[in-house]
Amino acid sequence: MKEPSGWRWLPLSAGVIVLDQITKLIVVDHIQYLERIRLLPVLDLTLAYNRGAAFSFLDQESGWQRWMFSALAIVVAAVLVFWLKRLKARSQWLLSCALSLIIAGALGNVIDRIRIGHVVDFILAYWNEHFFPAFNVADSSITIGAVLLLLDALLESRRARAQSQRSDGSVKDPSAAP
Repeated sequence: MKEPSGWRWLPLSAGVIVLDQITKLIVVDHIQYLERIRLLPVLDLTLAYNRGAAFSFLDQESGWQRWMFSALAIVVAAVLVFWLKRLKARSQWLLSCALSLIIAGALGNVIDRIRIGHVVDFILAYWNEHFFPAFNVADSSITIGAVLLLLDALLESRRARAQSQRSDGSVKDPSAAP
């Protein structure tokens, strides 16, 4: 029996998109623009808008960036969906999960850009006077997906190295320079 494709992970994408949109709606309905509600000594809820990309890149531009970032995110999500189709749902679960999270984050923010012209951000992390730019569930999904993607690449590299060592019968000293 053939192993199902990575598309089996798309419900994760759908769930994260729904969670992202619901949290944004709740924040918009209950918090005033730039109001801050302290949750922890290093974490606040706030309402901020971002017309740009990560870290408000191009936020002050005239509006063309809305469509460019939307189109870019849609293309990236489509490529990742096709990549996901080629994966095996069980044996490549970590990579499938990573791509599903990145897809969800990209599309969650695209929905905002198309629907209201900007991305709603509401999580504000800081330490003393040092602030990380406000972000949302979609941004978190992209970040977690990227970390999982790197972890999968690291694990795959180690598996390949171990496989090549088994196939040639030699074991290299791990402390030796390459």
